[in-house]
Amino acid sequence: MLKKRNFYINGSWVAPKKPNDIEVINPATEKVCAVISLGSKEDVNDAVLSAKEAFKTWGYSTREDRIALLEIFYTLYKKRWNDITDAIIQEMGAPKDFASKLQTGTGASHTKSFIRYLKEFEFEKPLGEHAKNQRLIYEPKGVCALITPWNWPMNQVTLKVIPALASGCTMILKPSELAPLSAMILAELIDEAKFPKGVFNLVNGNGAVTGDALTSHPDVNMISFTGSTRAGALISQNAAKDFKRVSLELGGKGANIIFKDADPEAIERGALRCFRNSGQSCNAPTRMLVEKSMYDEAIERLKKYTNDFKVDDPKKEGEHIGPVISETQFNKIQTLIQKGIDEGAKLVAGGTGKPDGMNEGYYVKPTVFADVNNRMEIARTEIFGPVLSVIPFETEEEAIEIANDTDYGLTNYIQSKDSEKIRRLARKLRSGMVDVNGAGIAVDAPFGGFKHSGIGREAGKEGLLEFLEVKSVGGWS
Repeated sequence: MLKKRNFYINGSWVAPKKPNDIEVINPATEKVCAVISLGSKEDVNDAVLSAKEAFKTWGYSTREDRIALLEIFYTLYKKRWNDITDAIIQEMGAPKDFASKLQTGTGASHTKSFIRYLKEFEFEKPLGEHAKNQRLIYEPKGVCALITPWNWPMNQVTLKVIPALASGCTMILKPSELAPLSAMILAELIDEAKFPKGVFNLVNGNGAVTGDALTSHPDVNMISFTGSTRAGALISQNAAKDFKRVSLELGGKGANIIFKDADPEAIERGALRCFRNSGQSCNAPTRMLVEKSMYDEAIERLKKYTNDFKVDDPKKEGEHIGPVISETQFNKIQTLIQKGIDEGAKLVAGGTGKPDGMNEGYYVKPTVFADVNNRMEIARTEIFGPVLSVIPFETEEEAIEIANDTDYGLTNYIQSKDSEKIRRLARKLRSGMVDVNGAGIAVDAPFGGFKHSGIGREAGKEGLLEFLEVKSVGGWS
């Protein structure tokens, strides 16, 4: 069992002011894999003070210095690839191949991408030919509180930490207490790369104490949070008291609109995209909207595909899903599956309980409901498990209406060979992202949503801009 009680503050690993141990549970075994400590307000104060002091110099560091350090970090990251992967397998139960290629892989991809954008970014530029003495200067926002979730731990950490470093911000990272181990390896890499003391700090903790102390701290200038919509609302209230800048990447309930002219793999691809990562992705297409002329065929294909879908030990190689993160999450998913049955949706595959033979671990049966309507709770609530709701539609207009009838607006999906139809729908769907025919969203494309799915964008140039303030200067010469 790992003992990871210390925090990384001002360039050193330090003991918490008040020991407050919690156990990190391996969701595949339900056994303790590590012990960490929860940070107190005093620990947060130390970390913020360290970041505030470091900003006095790091905020004015050169682009070249930041690039050099980030390139060292990237090299070190690749050397620790297997360690990061093993940590993610333990802390959140991601299967081995998936954890390596996608969970660890996205961290590397984002780091490489941000280095490229940093090299190209204009931190000072003229307003335009019409006003040659007007200058725009992009400056770091200051001390940032970065709060990350457990479902894509390294992906979300690098989407915040790397652009914050690239922009000249200083920061305090609070990873999820359910999956803190990979983030602690990142702190080790920051230390080994020799970033200046205080630029990056890590304090483990929960939302109620540590998160609240961070988001309400008067010396924090910006908050970047990924997590639930409920928590995002509470953080926004804290931030509003002194006008902190806020970037929020929250929940989703994506619609996957499948027309009769979709490609032959569209149904199965949509189910895989819903079930992948055990359904624990905010951008998962959890509502499948199917044109009525192919609805019955789609249900039969989904039944076969889901019944054959593999759930297995995360330590095994191959294409399968592992457990969900915790007993609490498992119970929530079971309650919502039962709710779908009670509401009258047709259970096509899966259901309540664990898969056969999986008695230990928080494993959930991949589940498909047919004949769902948008008033049912399973169609409106972000379940965050491998649960797919299938809804029939007749016309393009009806599909758009159903897709947009949600509090969320993160990612929607379109499956069709009709280019004109695709363009029409892509413009009318109220979401920050639209994925067409399984093309995917590029690693440097702006990631974020409309409505209750959040505020701001992550990744690429837009992700770098989230950590910068723009200053206008008149009379520049």
